[in-house]
Amino acid sequence: MVLDEAGLDLLFRTARTPERWRDEAVTDDVLHRLYDLVRLGPTSGNCSPARFVFLRTVDNRERLRSTLSEGNVEKVLSAPVTVIVAHDPLFFDRFATLNPEPGLRSWFAADVGLAEETAFRNGTLQGGYLIMAARALGLDVLPVSGFDAYAVEDSFLAGQGWRVNFLVSLGYADGQPERPRAPRLSFDDACMML
Repeated sequence: MVLDEAGLDLLFRTARTPERWRDEAVTDDVLHRLYDLVRLGPTSGNCSPARFVFLRTVDNRERLRSTLSEGNVEKVLSAPVTVIVAHDPLFFDRFATLNPEPGLRSWFAADVGLAEETAFRNGTLQGGYLIMAARALGLDVLPVSGFDAYAVEDSFLAGQGWRVNFLVSLGYADGQPERPRAPRLSFDDACMML
């Protein structure tokens, strides 16, 4: 099955990063449906290292204020939900459930560098799935990298041991962005065919 033109528009061509949000809640049901889609995306060895913290209340999003770069404060704090996209450095402890291949857990447990690289790479991949699944469910998406990662980890993740990668604000855009879409590189500028 191939997506039709409307599906491609929804996910890519007409999807835009919102500048303002409508005052409309994102329901718990939508967030559960969102994760149910994200978790189906492939990761290497089914390692599934991404962890998601959904900040749904004004008070919890307000805790982000001091961690955000100035240009992101209003956009993030006014969103109905902001997701901390993180990864679990000890993802391999879940292999008994996710991939019981003999010796796989000990392979990662014995090599911290390999485990961290795998967790970061595959957690980033799962963050991309989050963006696409959110769009597929009719949400607008604001990915954010302008923040203090250490402060976010101290405030939200210290008890879990997870590492933050980026933030994603979710909701329903209030109107269309006023600026035109930023340029993208052409195929010839970004791709090689060997």
